[in-house]
Amino acid sequence: MDSKLLDILVCPNCKGPLLHNKDAKELICKPCRLAYPIHDDIPVMLVEEARELPADEEVKG
Repeated sequence: MDSKLLDILVCPNCKGPLLHNKDAKELICKPCRLAYPIHDDIPVMLVEEARELPADEEVKG
């Protein structure tokens, strides 16, 4: 993913910063515990498409 794009993207739910998890191909919002998928280097920034992170899953990014 382009680093300039990562600098301007925020969580659509809380408008907070996102962490890039390259291994899982996801953008992570720690406060919301949501993981937004990245398909073909395009982030899917829809809350409905985000994966909820279980309480026991460590946030990596």
